[in-house]
Amino acid sequence: MEESEELRSILPYLPLHMRSSSLFWPSQAVETLRELGGGRLHSGHLLFQEISHLRNALSLSSKPLSPSTSLGYAHFFDEVMSGEESRKWFQEVVPVLANLLLRLPSLLETHYQNPHNAIFTTTALRLLDSQQPGIIFLSQELIAALLCCSFFCVFPVKDRHVKHLPMINFDKLFSTLYENYSQKQENKIWCIIHYFQRISAKMPKGIVSFERKVLHLKNDSTPISCPDANFLSTSSVPLCRFEVHSSGLIEDQSSEVVEVDFADKYLGGGALGWGCVQEEIRFMVCPELIAGMLFLPAMADNEAIEVVGVERFSSYTGYASSFRFSGDYVDEREVDTLGRRKTTIVAIDALRSPGMRQYRANFLLREINKAFCGFLYQCKYQLYQKKLQENGCSFALFEAATSTSMETSEGKFSNHETTNSQDDYHRMDQGNNIGVATGNWGCGVFKGDPEVKTIIQWLAVSQARRPFIAYYTFGLKALQSLDEVANCILSERWTVGDLWNMLVEYSTSRSKGETNVSFFQWLLPSIYGHGSNAINIWPW
Repeated sequence: MEESEELRSILPYLPLHMRSSSLFWPSQAVETLRELGGGRLHSGHLLFQEISHLRNALSLSSKPLSPSTSLGYAHFFDEVMSGEESRKWFQEVVPVLANLLLRLPSLLETHYQNPHNAIFTTTALRLLDSQQPGIIFLSQELIAALLCCSFFCVFPVKDRHVKHLPMINFDKLFSTLYENYSQKQENKIWCIIHYFQRISAKMPKGIVSFERKVLHLKNDSTPISCPDANFLSTSSVPLCRFEVHSSGLIEDQSSEVVEVDFADKYLGGGALGWGCVQEEIRFMVCPELIAGMLFLPAMADNEAIEVVGVERFSSYTGYASSFRFSGDYVDEREVDTLGRRKTTIVAIDALRSPGMRQYRANFLLREINKAFCGFLYQCKYQLYQKKLQENGCSFALFEAATSTSMETSEGKFSNHETTNSQDDYHRMDQGNNIGVATGNWGCGVFKGDPEVKTIIQWLAVSQARRPFIAYYTFGLKALQSLDEVANCILSERWTVGDLWNMLVEYSTSRSKGETNVSFFQWLLPSIYGHGSNAINIWPW
């Protein structure tokens, strides 16, 4: 196997060695994995001893694991698990995981030699660095092998912080279980264990794609860039349909949608640590998301991450401290022609603890550009520009709703070499029939203003030409009148520009201390009552 540029970029972060164009495990590591594959272990204590042997064989012992990792593994497999569960785990599951790791070199060689990677040279596993838009396609089997590396804590951690990469080994996940036991942490691990039980019984055969999406800054020479305040204030794009769900979960949306991950700038947030809110829970019930943490550095303000095709393996109840694994989940989502489940998850990180600065114009722009980057369906921008120019049309970049994403309702690669303009436009329209399912993004632990964040997302979804926003309020009291507010605004047929201008006017007044009421009360005093601070700002 030729050592490609893609492989060279990710090789320092993989536990394998390379010699004579071949990936391999060191002989001592092979011996340890074969021992694990023999099914002779019977305790968490012995399991961690083998993990230590494996790490020594890979020269990883100079970078110690989190304190109490060994005690965490021993506690879960020797005390939390029942005797029967532990027996099945060590006799039936661990051998499959060890043998899967033994096959990792061949799985990677097959991956890099895949015909898709010969045609689309930028779809192979690599470091998807900041400000470098691109997409990676991984088989579910390869992802399973990578997650086995996390479980056995064999990913090298040296220099990951230099590249702003999140943690990827499971040492902290188990260490925190012992150091500060909680039921939510135990149940997070149960989700991971259940995933391994499922894939050891039957390996899934699908594909998952991971994409870094970038809206370039105005001073860049690239054609797709962040909209500025002037662009938004003059946008004539109509506001999209607004659906309010006072109950239910984003991942339970029945129709095909873009599902929003309320992300940390480091993908996964505290999923492999102590965290257990919206993003972390999604990573537990869909563990294939964790694979992206291997090769996706922290997001910048003009970036989002889109993942298509992950399978859900676990059911759950509760949230944060009440989170509980509640059994198996059979994912019946349809599969596209690339083998990906029709589950699209977009990770966007909101401002953290923004306080009053969230009302400043530059921070409003930061948030709407972040959401817009995630929601934008991208086709071939240059093609769209060319067709507009050929037809003598004026060019409005963001009204085109363009994207580098390979998302379509059928999930097909677009052939952008065709010269049939009607076919080109039809293809671009196909991707925009998928709405966005979201909720209180940046309003929980990040402490953003829920009304402002709601409007920002609505504006971004509308400007991205998505047909609707399905908003899950999770019972938040501040949004109890959201349905009435949205219907009132839609009845007036406002555009993105109209609503953006109102949001800016309110935020300016709020920043100056000229008002202290909420945005909805300021905008629609007839709904909230005519208090002393309420003003009628309707322009008609």
